[in-house]
Amino acid sequence: MNSEELRNKLSEIKDKLTKIEEPINNRIYLYCEGQNAYAVNKFLFEEVPLRFVIATGIDSDDCFEIVYHYSYDETGCVVNLKAFIRDRENPEIESIAPFLPGAQWIEREMHDLLGIEFKNHPDMRRLILADDWPEGVYPLRKEVKK
Repeated sequence: MNSEELRNKLSEIKDKLTKIEEPINNRIYLYCEGQNAYAVNKFLFEEVPLRFVIATGIDSDDCFEIVYHYSYDETGCVVNLKAFIRDRENPEIESIAPFLPGAQWIEREMHDLLGIEFKNHPDMRRLILADDWPEGVYPLRKEVKK
């Protein structure tokens, strides 16, 4: 599949996306609301298929963001999916670990550091923070005093 075929394939999920951007060659940004992230990730991993690289959690001003990073190795294209979690009081999103086991640890890390709950994750125990770290304190949230 070449770059144009990749773009055509991605257009199959445009109903789950809020925006698609291609600011530079070989970089595609997809945007979606958190409730659509599971379906979009599943499509990217199983239907395109792209290689999952990592995910990044961000505490933005008005929401949490998870950026899922994928590579399309045949063309060198990088596809980033930005999922927005709007509920800052109870941030949660569906885990992609049930179909993509490589995401288990990064989801646990984002849970520890940002307090994002990953629904249906197979093992949500702490990964980074010490066992005696206070419950409900997430060190990468903006409101935490450093």
